[in-house]
Amino acid sequence: MRETLSGAEARRIALSEQGLARAARPEGPGTRQLNATMARLGTAQIDSVNVFARAHYMPFFSRLGPYDPATLDRLVFGRRGPYVEYLAHEASFVPISDWGLWQFRMDDLRARYAGEGSWFESNTATVEWVRGELASRGPVRPAEVETDAHRGDKGPWWDWSVVKRAMEHLWLFGEVAIAGRRGFERRYALAADVIPAAALASPIPRDDAVRELVRRAARSCGVATATDLADYYRIKDRSAVATAIGELVDGGELLPVRVAGWERGGRPVPAWLHGNARLPRSADGVALLSPFDPLVWYRQRAERLFDIEYRIEIYTPPPLRRFGYYSLPVLLDDRIVARVDLKANRASSSLLVQSAWWEAGARGGGAADRIAAELREAARWQGLEE
Repeated sequence: MRETLSGAEARRIALSEQGLARAARPEGPGTRQLNATMARLGTAQIDSVNVFARAHYMPFFSRLGPYDPATLDRLVFGRRGPYVEYLAHEASFVPISDWGLWQFRMDDLRARYAGEGSWFESNTATVEWVRGELASRGPVRPAEVETDAHRGDKGPWWDWSVVKRAMEHLWLFGEVAIAGRRGFERRYALAADVIPAAALASPIPRDDAVRELVRRAARSCGVATATDLADYYRIKDRSAVATAIGELVDGGELLPVRVAGWERGGRPVPAWLHGNARLPRSADGVALLSPFDPLVWYRQRAERLFDIEYRIEIYTPPPLRRFGYYSLPVLLDDRIVARVDLKANRASSSLLVQSAWWEAGARGGGAADRIAAELREAARWQGLEE
């Protein structure tokens, strides 16, 4: 039992549990390796930005190297595949068998968005019409049905049509599930047409679900604070998280630890080590990380682990950007040493490095050559010339 960890030990544990501690990658990674990586991460966040590669493709490349994205597409978008979309950490892919694990969130979202005076309550006729369309037509894109709807003015929520807005509400509440995508446009269906009956019929009580999600977050993080564990699956009820941590400690699954340098206001921040977490002697990987990679998606944790301040600058006016529109952190061994702003220029079949920045004190020791090799690998993976 470890009572204290150095900052370097905490980093290596986190990298090990995230599958980023070793340079060796499998030859020709396929379905088995993709499933194993998803099991390790627990979820993969989805994002629409496609300046280099969409966010859900990147964590698998970071850990496995070049793989065929079509293989992942079959797993996450294919009919009767093992994954489905839901709000795990924002919109994310999760195991379809875990549908009942999210019932507490579906209930909370219904209470928030379907109460008295809500848009949902005020548009019951539209909602019922959408339910009927989905029941009779099966999986559809909003565009396939909205032309038949008695539409009013566009709503204020992202300026979506009332049809798509009704579908989105029903998805949040668990009545509707995403039955894949066409391009990047969702196809909606009644949950019963997508989710296996056993998963649909097995809602997990709130306290049990929160405890299980905290357990999984701890396993994926290796060592974490309470806020790290809460953020991994975006659990807003911090008292419920604290209760779950206490129960997991009592059960011997989590061990309280103190990590050197993890402080707030000059006082140590409590942390917990997963009982099965591995502390490797070294970390020697190199990886380009998506802004939505689980290793860095919670910026406070990224700062604690790697001593970097990292933000994406998509919504920052160009003259005010420091590192680029969509800069990717570069992991080298057990440190984030640089950031690169990449763009796939499909017209010229080239990978553009629009800007590149060293972190303080990071250059040297062959770092540039190793990063360049990874960029060439990334270009080949995306079918671009080096």
